[in-house]
Amino acid sequence: MPMRGTLRFSKMHGAGNDFVVLDLRDGAPAPDAGLCRALADRHRGVGCDQILTIEPPRSASAVAAYGIWNADGSPSQQCGNGARCVAAWLVRDGAAHGDRFVLDSPTRTHLAEVLGDGRYRVAMGVPEFMPARIPLAGHDAAQDAYDVASDGEARVRFGAVSMGNPHAVIEVPAVDDAPLQHIGGTLQQSRWFPESVNVGFAQVLSPDRIRLRVFERGVGETLACGSGACAAVAVLARQGRVGREVAVSLPGGELHIAWPGDDAPVTMAGPAAFVFEGEWIA
Repeated sequence: MPMRGTLRFSKMHGAGNDFVVLDLRDGAPAPDAGLCRALADRHRGVGCDQILTIEPPRSASAVAAYGIWNADGSPSQQCGNGARCVAAWLVRDGAAHGDRFVLDSPTRTHLAEVLGDGRYRVAMGVPEFMPARIPLAGHDAAQDAYDVASDGEARVRFGAVSMGNPHAVIEVPAVDDAPLQHIGGTLQQSRWFPESVNVGFAQVLSPDRIRLRVFERGVGETLACGSGACAAVAVLARQGRVGREVAVSLPGGELHIAWPGDDAPVTMAGPAAFVFEGEWIA
C-alpha cells in the first residue's frame, strides 16, 4: 500500500462479472471480511461481485498466485472470469511475458494464454464428478444426474461437478423463466452441499450453443460465471446433451468452452477488461 489507510485497486470485468483487484505481492495482508463487504457494496463502495488479490507465486512455474473473495467476505476456491482478469492484469503489469504463462489459483495451477483483442484463454482443470470431490453428500458414486428432495421442497434434478469449486447444473426450457433465487438458494442451504454450491440454469439451444444463468454462493446472480460455464458444458456433455466445444451465452457476454476428452482439462476463452483505477481510503 502506498500510504497508511490507502489501498490502490483496479476495477475489472470479464463478460460483466466484475472485480476489485488488489496487488498484495509486497506482503500486505489479505482483505478481511469487513473490507471485502465494504469494497463490494454497490451503493457505498466500489461495487463488485468478487475481490481478487494478486500474490507471490506458490509454484515454481507460476508468474503469480491469486486469491478470490466473495462479496459477502467469504473465500472462494475458483473463478474463471477472475482468472482471465488476473492474466490481463499481469500482462499489463509486465509480470507475465509471452503469450502463455502459468497462474496459481487457490486450488490448482492454470495455463493462461493471450488470444489478442482483450481475450484470454485459461485451462480450468479436469472436471471432478465423484460426489466426495464436489462435495455432494448422500451419494457414493458419480451419476449423470441426481434427483433429490431438498429440505422439504419439491424434488430437484441436477448434474453436479467440481471445477475447483462445487457446481450444480439444472437444464431448463428457458433460462429467462428459471427460478434462480428460489431453487438456487434452496440448494445452497441444503444438506446435500455441505460447502454450499454455485447453481447454474442452462438452456440447450444446439449441440454447440447454450444459454446460462448462474446463482453463485456468497454473491447471488452474476452477469457471468466462468467456472459455471465450464461446469455446465461438462455436465451437459457427460449427459450427451452438447458436444465438446460450446459457446455459452450469459447475461454479460459469451464464453467459449472446450473439453476435448474426459481426462483433459476444460478450457475457457473470453474477454477481460479494465474499467478504472482507484484508491480506497479507509
